[in-house]
Amino acid sequence: MTDDEALRRRVREAADASGSRRDLAAAIGLEETKLSKALAGRRRFTTAELTAIAEHTGASLTWLLRGTGQAVTAEPGPAVRTRAQGEDPDGARKRILDAAWTLIATRGYHQVRVADVAAAAGTSSAAVHYHFPGKDALLGEALRHNVELAFDRQSAALADIPDPHARLLRLLELQMPDGPVLEPEWSIWMQVWVEAVLDTGDTAPDDHRRRALYREAQDRWFRTVLMTLHDGAAAGVFRPGDQELRARQLTALVDGLGIGVMTRSSDPAAMRAALHDFVDTSIRLGDPR
Repeated sequence: MTDDEALRRRVREAADASGSRRDLAAAIGLEETKLSKALAGRRRFTTAELTAIAEHTGASLTWLLRGTGQAVTAEPGPAVRTRAQGEDPDGARKRILDAAWTLIATRGYHQVRVADVAAAAGTSSAAVHYHFPGKDALLGEALRHNVELAFDRQSAALADIPDPHARLLRLLELQMPDGPVLEPEWSIWMQVWVEAVLDTGDTAPDDHRRRALYREAQDRWFRTVLMTLHDGAAAGVFRPGDQELRARQLTALVDGLGIGVMTRSSDPAAMRAALHDFVDTSIRLGDPR
C-alpha cells in the first residue's frame, strides 16, 4: 500500500466513524464530488482539507498524515473512539498535557504548579501525577507536544508545494514566532533552552532526557531544512555547494532572529525580511530581481 493509499484509508475510516461522508463534506465546505474523488484517488487532498477533516472528525492530524500517534484528539465517532480506548479512554492525559503546554508557555515553567495544571485541565492533582510523575516530566512532554505540533503543521503545509524555493519560504514562515500557536511554541522552546543549558551533568534523569529530546527535535528541524536545500540545488534553483553549512547558517539565523522577536527587540516583519534577504543572497541561484 502506498502512502497516498494509506492516507485515503485513514480519511475514510475517520469520515465513516464520524457520520456520513455527505455531512463531512458539508461541514468542511467541500463539494461531495471532490471528497469522493479524493477518497477514490482521482485527486489529492489539500492541506486545508486534511486539517478541516481532522478538526471535524476529531482525528489526529498526525494519525491522518502518518498513521502514528493516537487516532483521536477531539470528540470522535464511535469507531474512532474505540481505537483510542486503552491508551487514554477519557482523554484526561491529553487535557492535562494541553493545559500544561498553555500554562508553561504563558506563565513560565517555574511559575506553574501541578495544582494549576489540574485546575486548568478540570481534574485533580492526583490525576496529573498518575499520568506524569512530576513537573519535570510535564515540561519534557510539553516539549514533545511542541515537536509534534510543529511536525504536523510542516507535514500538512509542505506536502503540496513542489517548488523548493516556495517550500523553503513556507517552511520559514512556519517558524515565525507570531500568532496564538507559534508564539507559545517559541516560549516553550526558549524555556527548554535555558533548562538544557543548566543541565550540568549531575542533575535528575528527566533533565538528561529533556536535553536528548531537544537535540532530536532540533535535528529534525535541521534535516527538514537541509532536505529542502538539497532539493532546490538538484532542481537548479538553489546555489550548489555545501548545503549542510547553509542549513546550519539558516537555522541559526532563525533561532537568533526569533529570540529578538520574543524579547520584543524586533518584530516578525523584520525577521521575515532578514530571512528572505538571506535566502535571496546566499541560497537562491541567480538574481531574484
